[in-house]
Amino acid sequence: MLENNVLSIQVSLSGLSFCILNSYTKSISYYKNFSFPKKGTPSKVLDTLTHVFNTETVLKQPFKTITVVHENELSTLVPKSLFNEEHLADYLKFNAKILRSDFITYDEISANESVNIYVPYININNYLFENFGEFEFKHFSTIVLENILNLEKNATNTKMYAHICNNHFEIIVVKNGQLQLFNTFEYSTKEDFIYYLLFTAEQLQLNPEAFQLVLLGNVSTENELFKIAYTYVRNVSVLKNNTAYTLNENVDEKCMTNFVLLNSF
Repeated sequence: MLENNVLSIQVSLSGLSFCILNSYTKSISYYKNFSFPKKGTPSKVLDTLTHVFNTETVLKQPFKTITVVHENELSTLVPKSLFNEEHLADYLKFNAKILRSDFITYDEISANESVNIYVPYININNYLFENFGEFEFKHFSTIVLENILNLEKNATNTKMYAHICNNHFEIIVVKNGQLQLFNTFEYSTKEDFIYYLLFTAEQLQLNPEAFQLVLLGNVSTENELFKIAYTYVRNVSVLKNNTAYTLNENVDEKCMTNFVLLNSF
């Protein structure tokens, strides 16, 4: 039933991903990724988004809801108790290069009573609003943090998560259910990846022989990032996909590695 279809779009300077979920049958009916050969610009992303909507027939249908997930490094976390909406730029300028003209907004993360302040791709938001009306949007790290903190809420140990994307990854460290660290790192080789991972462990005095490392996102046990992590860290695993959604037979199985989109509905 088309009236039950919801659309989620992940937007980054490296590409776009689209996913359609039938909210009644809990099945994914469409997933497609459009990657750029090199990092683009917000203008390039908008051109591609416009082209995709004009050429992908399945995206021409009306959707019950649309959610946009903005993926970039322009974000920072602030405890809710210290948050003041009038100082968004002041919080963010210490963590990211921002322009005076940037639109800054925030998501609330209920799992640890914090606020995620970030810069969305406003040209994307404007295009979607003009063409589809109201929609929801959030930062990708909000989804990652909410889900990991919910997984760890009753934990009594220390665990490091690494959320893998094509040219960056996020490290999330949780101790006894409480967030200890969240940071994002750019990488181009597996050596970059392991350097940042081990450096973070050293700074937090985590013993590679003892702490648990969980990889998620664009990674598998056959992946070179998993293999190099397993060389230096004793306890490494890939997060099992516990989604309740099923894939229609025509949907690319790579959808199941997109942790962010699957948890955005």
